[in-house]
Amino acid sequence: MYVFDLDGTITDTNGVWTEVDREFLARRGLPHTREYRRTVERSIFPVAAQFTREYYGLTESAQDIMDEWQSLARRHYRELAPLKPGAEAFLRQCRGDGQPMALFTACRPALCEAVLERFGLRPLFGRVVFAEEIGLEKRDPRCFVELSRRIGAAPADCVLFDDSPDNCATAAQAGMDTVGVYDVYYEDRQAELRGVCRRYVRSLEELVRG
Repeated sequence: MYVFDLDGTITDTNGVWTEVDREFLARRGLPHTREYRRTVERSIFPVAAQFTREYYGLTESAQDIMDEWQSLARRHYRELAPLKPGAEAFLRQCRGDGQPMALFTACRPALCEAVLERFGLRPLFGRVVFAEEIGLEKRDPRCFVELSRRIGAAPADCVLFDDSPDNCATAAQAGMDTVGVYDVYYEDRQAELRGVCRRYVRSLEELVRG
């Protein structure tokens, strides 16, 4: 079973969330610190919202924060954000080969479904699983164990395609094979990504047959 991440692997949307964070904090006159960024980038939406609330001492509820984030990101997913180079071609190649595929994402369900429908990719995936439904962050190996149960494939039979060094390391700990996919968001962590993955590609274009 091939398992694909969405943001930064299939869609060029990691930068969207940086802009969302900056705009959200700028509205309140708050700094976008490195500590904050490194924490929320690895968290599922509810955990990130609660952390944001506590870190900055905000009065809004976690649900209000999530709603604002989703509102800020909506247009990008529905209209603006492009696919990563080679993503559609590789996905359709895998489908043509009869390779079963699942999507596993920390993205909000409505935003994920919007971008998949926009590019006509939803039918390519047998399952779409959202990390917030599992209730565990992707940096927790139990998250990938539960994922494998939900998609009906043992971890050893799964190959994860992901741009995050943290996610790939955790999936490998859970027993999955991993392919690291370059994204500029993790530019300064590419050596780390190479080190935790069986294979590393600068672009999914490298996996498309000529």
